[in-house]
Amino acid sequence: MKTFQMGRRALLGAAMAFGLGGAAIADGHQVVDSIHFLIPGGAGGGWDGTARGTGEALTGAGLVGTASFENMSGGGGGKAIGYLIENAESNHGTLMVNSTPIVIRSLTGVFPHNFRDLTLVAGTIGDYAAMVVGKDSPINSMEELLAAYDADPNGTAIGGGSVPGGMDHLVAAMVMEAAGKDALGVKYIPYDAGGKAMAALLSGEIAALSTGFSEAVDLANAGEVKIIGVTAPERVDAAPDAMTMKEQGIDTEFVNWRGFFGAPGLPEDKVAMYQDALTKMYDTPEWETVRARNGWVNIHNNGDEFKAFLEGQEQVIGDLMKKLGFL
Repeated sequence: MKTFQMGRRALLGAAMAFGLGGAAIADGHQVVDSIHFLIPGGAGGGWDGTARGTGEALTGAGLVGTASFENMSGGGGGKAIGYLIENAESNHGTLMVNSTPIVIRSLTGVFPHNFRDLTLVAGTIGDYAAMVVGKDSPINSMEELLAAYDADPNGTAIGGGSVPGGMDHLVAAMVMEAAGKDALGVKYIPYDAGGKAMAALLSGEIAALSTGFSEAVDLANAGEVKIIGVTAPERVDAAPDAMTMKEQGIDTEFVNWRGFFGAPGLPEDKVAMYQDALTKMYDTPEWETVRARNGWVNIHNNGDEFKAFLEGQEQVIGDLMKKLGFL
């Protein structure tokens, strides 16, 4: 079977080289000729890795003929969004990657547009959030962290890698609020790098750290931290011993999703082709290699489901930001 598939792929390559390929090949394997990925940030960031990893899997699996990539930093992602909207007609071959900040930054007015101004193609992956404590901390669960907080709110600070009002802060506030505490009373200390946050954990400057799940898994595997709560609906295979918030009676879920958007007015047939390619990608070994390498969780929402998911997140984050005084 493998020989046949390789032969077929070689034939496909020959057909493309002679210009015979189109949106549909005889065996129906290739779905899209080419995709240009627009990345709203610089090289090496989460958006960059998501776009390049997705392009690698799609082309490697033969679902897309060619993929190209363009980094367009600026305005917290706003420059790329504005570009896609202003040049919509000439960008029907473009998919822009984005994530939770498109919700947060449009709420705070960092840029004037929001996800409704674009064509929603699909949400593809996610990274849950986690609460961790230092490896030598006496705290081993959310219940114990909450008890420490009740005993000394000011001495039980929570750290994070984003500014006040950023994602790590909002997750910490969301978790504490769901646990029946006043989110405004939580002392949050931002750090600009993981190393500084780790030093603060070890020194006791902060009692816990709010961070992305994949980062928490890396730190736990290195023996640096204990994961005391994950914002997933159920336990995640990458850290099967790490309890969810829900298991501990804290009814909160959060995922930093990443997904793809098209220009406004993108023709329906183009949207359907992109969605078809991304849907089929999940069943390929090429995607599993990319996903596992990055520690991503498959979270797939197409079109209207994606919109409902984003509207739900916008509501929850918006309410919390108002309470914390950021809106």
